[in-house]
Amino acid sequence: MGLLSAQQESEVMAEINITPFTDVLLVLLIIFMILAAVVAPPGFEKELPNHSNQSSKNNTPKKEIDVEVNDKAVIFVDGTKTNAAGIYAAMDNAARKKPGVHVSITADAKAPYGVIIRILDAAKEAGLQDVGFVTAG
Repeated sequence: MGLLSAQQESEVMAEINITPFTDVLLVLLIIFMILAAVVAPPGFEKELPNHSNQSSKNNTPKKEIDVEVNDKAVIFVDGTKTNAAGIYAAMDNAARKKPGVHVSITADAKAPYGVIIRILDAAKEAGLQDVGFVTAG
């Protein structure tokens, strides 16, 4: 028996124990997750402007065309109510009043996608190339 146990002790272990390696990787993963949450780039700390506060403070005429769309596909171009069929005429009138200005589109999350495409097409037809989307905070 003593002879057999001495032979077993001198044999090389063929199995690799990966438990300590896995433990180290999990600890490093947790450290990096915490660091990523704590150290945020400065661009993510900006606050978006509140649309309702700006309109009440500023009574000066805007140098942009505001287009708002609700979830029922009702469109407001600079406060004038229209629908998807009348958007071309409304954008053409707005472009004549304010030529070459920025078009800001504020749409409800449930607004039909086709209406937004029509607004973009109407802005292009009216000669307005600077179009952007406004996000709500």
